Amino acid sequence: MNTVPNLTDRTALLRHRTRAAGAPADFLHLEAIAEVKDRLAMVNRSFTEMTIVTGHPKVWGTAFPQAHIVADDDVLDVQPESRDLVVHAMCLHWANDPVGQLIQCRRALRPDGLLLAVSFGGDTLSELRACLSQAEIAVSGGLSPRIAPMGEIRDMGSLLQRAGLAMPVADGLPLQVEYRDLIHLMHDLRAMGETNALDQRHRKPAPHALFTEAQRLYAEHFPGADSRIKATFELLFLSGWAPDESQPKPLRPGSASHSLAAALGTNENPLKD
Repeated sequence: MNTVPNLTDRTALLRHRTRAAGAPADFLHLEAIAEVKDRLAMVNRSFTEMTIVTGHPKVWGTAFPQAHIVADDDVLDVQPESRDLVVHAMCLHWANDPVGQLIQCRRALRPDGLLLAVSFGGDTLSELRACLSQAEIAVSGGLSPRIAPMGEIRDMGSLLQRAGLAMPVADGLPLQVEYRDLIHLMHDLRAMGETNALDQRHRKPAPHALFTEAQRLYAEHFPGADSRIKATFELLFLSGWAPDESQPKPLRPGSASHSLAAALGTNENPLKD
């Protein structure tokens, strides 16, 4: 029996996403969609069978009307080797098993099919995380989970290799947004469907004093222009290919026919034994 606790309360997450769908704040998704389209345009390949894994089907389905949209459930509704392109869109940070999500996406790909994932990175809401933590220690003398953990680019890149994908690439896009105050930032997170859905979160409402202190700390340490505050969002982009014999492979060590020194026009000085 699995005794490892879930990261995410999926019931709460679905409730938050459903509430946000009425008046969504989609600007981060639109930025991610533009980046995904740019990256696909640079691939010398035509894709005909596209699946998008996401918890935000309206905005992604509108951007890619030809795609098959799949919910980001723990078990994805995808068939083995049925797609030539899978996009995992803005939901990997809520996955109870991120590696398992990528493995399922890789299995859904035909040989030499492409997986492209975009997710929030570790710098996302770093200011809010720091201020809430410091404020909670000051107000209650302890800490509770309030913001979902988000992977660093190096860690996320290694997930691609663990999932069995070839030619893995990971890169990040930092974005800075300014808000009038902490309340307006949290209002936007609510409209994104990104408020606290951690399974180990406190169920009782937070005291008002926590947010008053967090706002004071935020304005002091992360000021923006015109008495506003700054918030960082980091988008991570991960790509990899389902293995195939046609893909380029690294040469066997020692098999090169020309030396690097000759190519660079320098002298080669062998090391002594």
